[in-house]
Amino acid sequence: MSEKTPLLHYRLSSNTAGSDRAVGVTVETSPSVSREAVEKPSKKLSTFFGVIMPTVLSMFSVVLFLRIGFVVGHAGLYQSMLMFFIAYLIITMTVLSICAVSTNGALDAGGAYYMISRALGPEFGGSIGIMFFFANICGCALYVLGLVEAVTVTFGVSEDATGLTYSYHVLPVGYWWCLLYGSGILLLCLVVCLVGAHIYARATFLIFLIVMTVLSSIFVSFCIVGPRTVVLPGACANSTLPARANYTGFKMETLLGNLWANYEVDYTTGSMMTFATVFAVMFNGCTGIMAGSNMSGDLKNPSYSIPRGTLTAVVFTFITYNLLAWFVSCTCDRLLLQRNYSFLSDINIWGPLVTVGIYSSTLSAAMSNLIGASRILFALSRDKLFSGVFAPASRTSEGGNPWVSVLISWSLVQVVLLSGKLNTIASIVTIFFLLVYAAVDLACLALEWASAPNFRPTFQYFTWYTCALGILGCLVMMFLISAIYASVSIAFMLVLLLLIHYLGPSSSWGYISQALIFHQVRKYLLMLDVRKDHVKFWRPQVLLMVANPRSSTGLITFVNDVKKSGLYVLGHVQLGELEVLPADPLQSCYDSWLSLVDHLNIKAFVSLTLADSVRHGIQHLLLISGLGGMRPNILVLGFYDDCSPKNNLQDCVFPISTLSLDRFSPAKAQKRIFHFPAVRSDKVGSEAARAKDLSNEEYVYVIADAVKMQKSVALARYFCSFRRSEVLAKGKPGQSGLFVDVWPLNLLRPDNAGYVDTCSLFLLQLACVLHMSHAWHQARLRLFLCVETGCCLEEAKEKLQRMLKDLRFTADVYTVPWDHVVVLHGQRQEMAGKCHFKAQTEGHKDRAIECVQNFPSNTTLLSDEYLCAVNLLIREHGDPPPAVRFLYLPRPPADTRRYASYLHQLDLLSRDLGPTLLIHGVTPVITTAL
Repeated sequence: MSEKTPLLHYRLSSNTAGSDRAVGVTVETSPSVSREAVEKPSKKLSTFFGVIMPTVLSMFSVVLFLRIGFVVGHAGLYQSMLMFFIAYLIITMTVLSICAVSTNGALDAGGAYYMISRALGPEFGGSIGIMFFFANICGCALYVLGLVEAVTVTFGVSEDATGLTYSYHVLPVGYWWCLLYGSGILLLCLVVCLVGAHIYARATFLIFLIVMTVLSSIFVSFCIVGPRTVVLPGACANSTLPARANYTGFKMETLLGNLWANYEVDYTTGSMMTFATVFAVMFNGCTGIMAGSNMSGDLKNPSYSIPRGTLTAVVFTFITYNLLAWFVSCTCDRLLLQRNYSFLSDINIWGPLVTVGIYSSTLSAAMSNLIGASRILFALSRDKLFSGVFAPASRTSEGGNPWVSVLISWSLVQVVLLSGKLNTIASIVTIFFLLVYAAVDLACLALEWASAPNFRPTFQYFTWYTCALGILGCLVMMFLISAIYASVSIAFMLVLLLLIHYLGPSSSWGYISQALIFHQVRKYLLMLDVRKDHVKFWRPQVLLMVANPRSSTGLITFVNDVKKSGLYVLGHVQLGELEVLPADPLQSCYDSWLSLVDHLNIKAFVSLTLADSVRHGIQHLLLISGLGGMRPNILVLGFYDDCSPKNNLQDCVFPISTLSLDRFSPAKAQKRIFHFPAVRSDKVGSEAARAKDLSNEEYVYVIADAVKMQKSVALARYFCSFRRSEVLAKGKPGQSGLFVDVWPLNLLRPDNAGYVDTCSLFLLQLACVLHMSHAWHQARLRLFLCVETGCCLEEAKEKLQRMLKDLRFTADVYTVPWDHVVVLHGQRQEMAGKCHFKAQTEGHKDRAIECVQNFPSNTTLLSDEYLCAVNLLIREHGDPPPAVRFLYLPRPPADTRRYASYLHQLDLLSRDLGPTLLIHGVTPVITTAL
């Protein structure tokens, strides 16, 4: 028997497609079927029948019969054995990963798809499952066409070299006839699959006996068949080529002639052979290692059988291939090996026996391909990864056979058969399966690196080195076979991965990415040493206290722009005492807060606490938020005033399906509102009067506590009406412009004016950070320099611009005369001095002390008139109005009795200014050093 397909490279590349088809032997059931249908048959397969036998069949296939001579004839015995060693080294690394993953818990039906999806999550599992499905579809078509070609070569109407027609050549040939034969063979496979996978399981043993009988006859033939001359195919087509070659039997001369490589032009394709092309063909016969693990549902003891059976099959096939290569090298001259790939039929004690072996293995592979494709499709539909597309495939018969999946798979194979030859498709099928093997190695590697306590496989003979070597070997083989198809397959998998990630439902399988992220984050947090902090690498790490997210969405989105890839924590204090409550009320709130983070598209963490007061709760969060070197260094509070908050989330809803598996079911994807309380403006009566959870003094206590804890403080006012999209739209061409105003002077202490203290530089740094964000990059920074008439305006402006240049800070500098404002502050100071002097001259010591207490030399001696004047000054120099203002926040007074007055002054200073941040910095954040 001869064959026509070039190199059999493409047809044999679907050997892997036949290898992993044993998944078809496992019957999975749908949750919708009855209890009797759901119950699985008893697991009764032993290690030999359930793992060794299907794995050996899948790894042998037709490579054993039609390509061993091709490999030895071109590569020689030495390089052939080197090729087998490299190929089996690659697959052995994958086998070790399969054994580890398969012994890490109870396995369900689904084979590699089940292992990968449960280990790496639905994205990888679903994408690999789709590739598995299409590879099985194309593989089934390839084996059907290969069997048709083998039959037509043997029985098709043809003439020999003398022009005579043999009596057994009775089948007409041609495209439509071959399509008819292929459809008939596929129909036979369909009948077997519709009857049940158990039919194929019973036939597997018979096929195994046939293949072993043929293999035994081949080895016996080498020993008992004497030397003979073999006619080479195509001898009359070119008279310059030899017509015959010799089978010499065991001779040292023959062995010495076959030891070294001698790459020639392949007689079936006309292509020059190389180490890479021969190795790619040979490697196709070494795959099929997942056949046993795919039958886990029918094994008595999967954790015991899979590792032992798979490794036994790998060792057996490795020894068989090497022995056969050695026998061929000793008995067949190189011309016979290079010019007749079906020479085993010619030298066998009974030639048709090899043909029977080829037919049996090919038909077995075609059936198992179809079974495997249907079971993979059924598993995908059952997992609802593409439930909108694969929903009909989840229907089963009363016995649990997924007949709809079988029919869909059969119809797709029939469509592929219409294309006739599938040489190019078969290459990418091989690459698909290599990518699946690489994914199994990746799953084992990820589980090993994640160091999860529940990853405790009973198979211990693997390390992350073997996993990495398996991945590397599979990827190298993919690109060795075809760099273009390898790139296409990887891109196809990535597209499927993204589709499932964005369109697929959430799953309860677990995500390995979360375990890996946790492992790496923990490691790097331990490496983040706070003792090595430097001002050059300072970045804002913000704790934003949110009383009610409904009225704080504007501030939440704004602070997200200020964090500059730093830590961002949304904090919330709920009043209560855990000892009097039946359970922690915060646990049920996290879903809403996390959904809020997703809805606003911000990068933030959520930290909630239960405390007896807001002040104590904020202290808790300042102490416990973050971890290691990642802790908040800025506390952001909403301003304490009587403004009526607005409910910005009243129309904002999110689908329940984001937390369930019903994404593709609009009827079940109901909507609900965020679980946050109503804002104060929506409350009535006494409830509105009690809406505030802290007093004004306690609010200032919170500021003072943060400063004592070396945390910078920012008070945000008028952000309840802040609309980020509307504000940023002003920076587009044709609009009024986007401005950010910075007033770095302590406006409450004009007698102590300065622009280079820690707090002023902190203001400049935050404004610069905001300007560096992509969304605010088009904004213009305006820096206002308040000066008195006695000062040289140009000199002060030039000095400030020089400082900004050293700090790499770009801003428009404006000088603002404010003598008329400062005089109001001076009058207040003069009143304090006169009061004190008069009391002393009159001998009233108590009165003098009272004057000092009433007019201390700090911010509390400011008059409302002065504060209103400063407020007016800021508003007059805000044309066009800025998107946000940065103002200097003075330190709270040391005398706690002045807290109410301090808050009143801040209120007058920032009243009606629009979105404003009053900032007090406590640590240096800017340096001019390189």
